[in-house]
Amino acid sequence: MLSNHLQNGIETAKLVWSRLPNSEDGGYQDDAVGFLKKSDGSSVESLDYEVIENYAYREEQAQRGKLYMGYLLVVKWFFALLIGIGTGLAAVFINISVENFAGWKFALTFSLIQKSYIAGFVVYILINLALVFSSAYIVTQFAPAAAGSGIPEIKGYLNGVDIHGILLFRTLIGKIFGSIGSVGGGLALGKEGPLVHTGACIASLLGQGGSTKYHLSSRWFQVFKSDRDRRDLVTCGCAAGVAAAFRAPVGGVLFALEEVTSWWRSQLMWRVFFTSAVVAVVVRTAMGWCKSGKCGHFGSGGFIIWDTSDGQEDYSFQELLPMAVIGVIGGLLGALFNQLTLYVTSWRRNLLHKKGTRVKIIEACLVSLVTSIISFGLPLLRTCSPCPEADPDSGIECPRPPGMYGNYVNFYCSKDKEYNDLATIFFNTQDDAIRNLFSAKTIHEFSAQSLLTFLVMFYTLAVVTFGTAVPAGQFVPGIMIGSTYGRLVGMLVVRHYKKLNIEEGTYALLGAASFLGGSMRMTVSLCVIMVEITNNLKLLPLIMLVLLISKAVGDAFNEGLYEEQARLKGIPLLESRPKYQMRNMIAKEACGSRRVVSLPRVVKVADVVSILRSNEHNGFPVVDHTRSGESLIIGLVLRSHLLVLLQSKVDFQHSPLPSDTTGGSRPIRPNFSEFAKPVSSKGISIDDIHLSSDDLEMYIDLAPFLNPSPYIIPEDMSLTKVYNLFRQLGLRHVFVVSRPSRVVGLITRKDLLIGDNEDSSTVELQSTSVRARHHDKKLMMGNGDAERPLLNGLLV
Repeated sequence: MLSNHLQNGIETAKLVWSRLPNSEDGGYQDDAVGFLKKSDGSSVESLDYEVIENYAYREEQAQRGKLYMGYLLVVKWFFALLIGIGTGLAAVFINISVENFAGWKFALTFSLIQKSYIAGFVVYILINLALVFSSAYIVTQFAPAAAGSGIPEIKGYLNGVDIHGILLFRTLIGKIFGSIGSVGGGLALGKEGPLVHTGACIASLLGQGGSTKYHLSSRWFQVFKSDRDRRDLVTCGCAAGVAAAFRAPVGGVLFALEEVTSWWRSQLMWRVFFTSAVVAVVVRTAMGWCKSGKCGHFGSGGFIIWDTSDGQEDYSFQELLPMAVIGVIGGLLGALFNQLTLYVTSWRRNLLHKKGTRVKIIEACLVSLVTSIISFGLPLLRTCSPCPEADPDSGIECPRPPGMYGNYVNFYCSKDKEYNDLATIFFNTQDDAIRNLFSAKTIHEFSAQSLLTFLVMFYTLAVVTFGTAVPAGQFVPGIMIGSTYGRLVGMLVVRHYKKLNIEEGTYALLGAASFLGGSMRMTVSLCVIMVEITNNLKLLPLIMLVLLISKAVGDAFNEGLYEEQARLKGIPLLESRPKYQMRNMIAKEACGSRRVVSLPRVVKVADVVSILRSNEHNGFPVVDHTRSGESLIIGLVLRSHLLVLLQSKVDFQHSPLPSDTTGGSRPIRPNFSEFAKPVSSKGISIDDIHLSSDDLEMYIDLAPFLNPSPYIIPEDMSLTKVYNLFRQLGLRHVFVVSRPSRVVGLITRKDLLIGDNEDSSTVELQSTSVRARHHDKKLMMGNGDAERPLLNGLLV
């Protein structure tokens, strides 16, 4: 009987294994670090954050009044409300699932080890393996873009880089369920980073009206078509993710402002703040509902709030030196962590993960097996310690009941009044382990040997685990690493100064802040997050001190964790500061020897098809000629707009002469919304368009569809200035021209102070103006009446 069951189990395992995906399966391939590429080799491209004021846009704006603009404003705030509710509910679902899986696992294991440690050990390993296997299978088979934390990809998106696959519906599902499996399986990673990606996916799906592929779309939500509006929604989603992960609404706003966005405005801050506030209300409501026991094991170990308000209330001047040492240690260990993860991830990408998705699943399972063996086996090698004298005011029970939350875990102890300090942090969920490390009134709970053992092993596990094919965040593992060596320093301070008011948990908190600052290089947002999750405003100056020191030390060695991973994934981020070499370069040098492909105003359809097939440029300057034969730049046309014109065919004309765009007999053209690229796909390809031989002989007048006011810079402008323009304005293309020699006018701040009730046609500019000899000649973007310098290059 037993042999039959065993044989059936083996056959079932073989069947499941045979159905695992190989590297050849599917239309997309994951490059082993969560960066999704299409199998046809297409790469990332920039987003169009600039408003293209072509004829279609102006015609659409002319039809809209103030009532419609007010409607759009109401919809933006309504979407902010929905983003907050959706992200909060997703965070509640992930936390309840993780806490219940972990609670069942530890309760079952503790009940089994009362009878047999071998049985408990086997069950513990199998549960972790099952959870991690499910996470890796979901990611590799269903949502490759859900691997990793997702913060580098979202940071790239908000920086202006369109990465296919990161905001899809299946990525959202893979992120949610993959996080439950990876975190519930006990891996050395967290769910906070994936929650940021989850919030961004929810925001993006709301912005595009849902998912058309899975028939979950609604045309009532399809209001925002531009990348500019979608960027604002994704920014709200990022802040909502942090607010939901840490119950830190203000920290979420500052995280979006400091870490992920490169473009900000005051109106957006209001909506981001409102979204974070909604998340806080949703999470608070859910926690209140779960207090009655309706959520299973979701109790005191739920959402992250490590309350240290009852800890150390004051600090002396002599403590500043060891606190500064904590900052230095955090900078060194954080920089080392970034470098090691970079090496390990590069090795995975270049060697291991190229062997297929089956290898990725095996690797994740092996990491789970090693983690389970270490977390269960190392506490068995540690001798138990007697419980300290009970303090009725502390509310801490020693030892704690099996399978419950709290300090002093009785694990493999021969006596009832003993506890295993290594099991208190190893054989536990990460949230509860951090709560134990932060706890006050628990002096001498941990030995230095146990803390050092845990620091070395968990640090190694975090480095190895980061980069596996599962959703993985680094916030909570960073807090665990930092709080461990922080508590070690606190033990030394308590032993040296011998003062009763010094708490080891306070130094654990400062150590956590220092490691996060040394690894992620955040300051303001991280400081506020640490204050919010510990509910202790008195430690704000100390947190600021260790963050500044750890960031300064870490910057001396390498860049932050997200910047390093973004570079490894090939995401072309524009950082806040240009490189030093740009100071001695000009715009013309950056153009290099690349040939600029330009189009005439009236272009033959066959020529457009030939140009689109022969190169991969996404923007083309449109040039017109004056009667004297001089070439003039009249604007910029995007590749995506040309593809829409070719597909619609309604603007084809037989004549090679310019059409009259002001006449009443103008043909019906595509409206402005049709030019928008879908956020969940790469848009139209030239291979998707089928044209007859008669169509190829037709012409298109590009004047109504081009951007008549592109950004133009002189060729001798410093590259540093060009870099700042690109990043601060969110540009995609810049024209480089010869230095203009003719001044038409000068605009000052005073000219831009136009009242709301003033008619723009009656406003007279008060600035200095240089008049031409013939006063009836005006410089207009898009026509050929004024002289314009020739085009030297195009920065793309």
